[in-house]
Amino acid sequence: MSYGQHATPRSRGMLRTVLSWAGYILLVVALVWGLQTFVVCPYTIPSGSMEDTIEIGDNVWSEKITYYFRDVEPGDIITFDDPEIPGRTLIKRAIATGGQTVDLIEGVVYVDGVPLDEPYTQGKPTAPLKTASGVDILYPYTVPEGEIWVMGDNRTNSADSRYFGSIDETSVSGRAVAIYWPLDHIGVL
Repeated sequence: MSYGQHATPRSRGMLRTVLSWAGYILLVVALVWGLQTFVVCPYTIPSGSMEDTIEIGDNVWSEKITYYFRDVEPGDIITFDDPEIPGRTLIKRAIATGGQTVDLIEGVVYVDGVPLDEPYTQGKPTAPLKTASGVDILYPYTVPEGEIWVMGDNRTNSADSRYFGSIDETSVSGRAVAIYWPLDHIGVL
């Protein structure tokens, strides 16, 4: 092409196609980022701490919208930032919130003096654990305001608030609502 000539219609059409595809790809990436940041995020379960409710290798959707309108409630299965390992997400069941008192008596969890009915533990006893370094938990334990006491459903195999203490409400990233994979585990939580 010499000076003064314009691109052929064919090259302009090709440029439009490339720019159009680049725009679509950018839009899809932005939508996925927005959905995962503000609406729902997938997680793969790496440990057995929530068995038999959620199994190792299950893929779970954790939605974020609920907590824009209400606080975490006891019984919610939540995803949150690991208090020990930055960048890692954990999943546990909320047992008590700020101001409530948790006690472990003869394998049973009590909240505010009332024993919890916990069929999801499959009858496994709940015992205190050796705590993480720098954590001191004495029972009965009153959960500080702005914090949540969390426990895995597999009480004999879960490092949870009995180990690392109550977690800060601001560390909660969502509420687990469904298992979406594998097909034989699909269901609402």
